[in-house]
Amino acid sequence: MRLDRPTGYVLYLLPGLWAVVLASDRRPDPLAVVLLAIAAVLVRGAACAVNDVIDREVDARVARTVSRPVASGTVSVRNALLFAAAQAVVALLVLAVVNVETSVVAAASYPLIVAYPYMKRIFFWPSAFLALVMSVYALIGWTAATGSAHYPLAVYGLYAGGAFWTMIHDAIYSHQDKEYDRHIGVKSSALLFGGATKAWLAVFTVLSVGGVLWAGSQTSMGWAFYLIVALAGIFLSYLIVRVDLDDPKSCWDTFVSNTYFGWLILAATVAGQFT
Repeated sequence: MRLDRPTGYVLYLLPGLWAVVLASDRRPDPLAVVLLAIAAVLVRGAACAVNDVIDREVDARVARTVSRPVASGTVSVRNALLFAAAQAVVALLVLAVVNVETSVVAAASYPLIVAYPYMKRIFFWPSAFLALVMSVYALIGWTAATGSAHYPLAVYGLYAGGAFWTMIHDAIYSHQDKEYDRHIGVKSSALLFGGATKAWLAVFTVLSVGGVLWAGSQTSMGWAFYLIVALAGIFLSYLIVRVDLDDPKSCWDTFVSNTYFGWLILAATVAGQFT
């Protein structure tokens, strides 16, 4: 489940929380927020277990991942898949407590979650596919808040903002393993962009912040929303300038620091409703 490394499920959850607050008009349901958080941990845990099974041979050849449970033989493939299935089912039951529509939207994203680990083998830009998967939680959050899977334009702005943000932090993450990836023959953003990575991340920053700003413009956000989102964009730009893409520790630290961008956007959605 990677509970010892919470960054992954925080990055997955935050677009959902953006959507809940933006859709709630100052009245987010605390129970819905708690259940979304629990479900995010479970879905991410299921995704990790599936990923560990599919990537077990690759993980065994990379220093950073060689000790993962399936790659190291600590957990069998059968037990890992049973654990993944159990988490996936419980997550749907948790979301169904909010409303059935939310559970259905989450279930529809499961095939994408299972498909993602294969992307590094067949698709030149696996981070783009991951972005589609991670940003689904914005749709799940909006459905949790409204009870409807009929989305206004604002939701697609949040989805785009989350997707381009994912492309940023996953590209930085991928630079940790680029030499292993090159040797093994799998694909990644680090290998795709190479020395032009930071230029591409700058473009994605503009698109991510632009998507969130556009989402706010489709609702009744006040001036504080736009100010805080702009500050979040400056912070994300600072992270990109600062990171040393040839230093795995710098890449990991910057990956973790991306959560602050997500929290700033959440703060913007809250403040924007009261200004």
